[in-house]
Amino acid sequence: MSRVDIRAASRLGQMISALVAHTRSLGLMLGAPLARIALALPFLRSGLTRWDGFLSVSPVTVFLFENQFKLHIFGHVFDLPAPDVLSVIVAVAELSLPGLLILGLATRVAALCLLLMTGMIQLVFPDGWANFHLYWAALAAAVMALGPGPLSLDYLLSRKSRSRLRS
Repeated sequence: MSRVDIRAASRLGQMISALVAHTRSLGLMLGAPLARIALALPFLRSGLTRWDGFLSVSPVTVFLFENQFKLHIFGHVFDLPAPDVLSVIVAVAELSLPGLLILGLATRVAALCLLLMTGMIQLVFPDGWANFHLYWAALAAAVMALGPGPLSLDYLLSRKSRSRLRS
């Protein structure tokens, strides 16, 4: 191999390394917010259907929790405990947790809560695992692992608190 070939190969290697580094940086910048939004959307869409005006859970939501939604545990079917209270908790969670994710505020906690919620939904709809719940769980785990990313309020608040500590 000639010196020209070695230099060209070296430059090509440097260009590939630079491309990989830029691709990684772009992935780190966009991956976390895209995962946060992808996880937030199905819960947010569901949460918007649960309300009948300001601070009023729809009668349909309460009916579903009282009569339709059942826990499937070890081959047995059970009624939900306190369905009227549970319907309000779920309605609030399905709006507030996605809101936190979209803003990137308390991101890991919100993702953990949605992961737990996905687990409970799995107990109510055991056939939904392959179609929905697996993807929601994977997104929640990814958000918990990646954190909020640089395009988030968590990131801005942590930078601000670090700069205060230095001063």
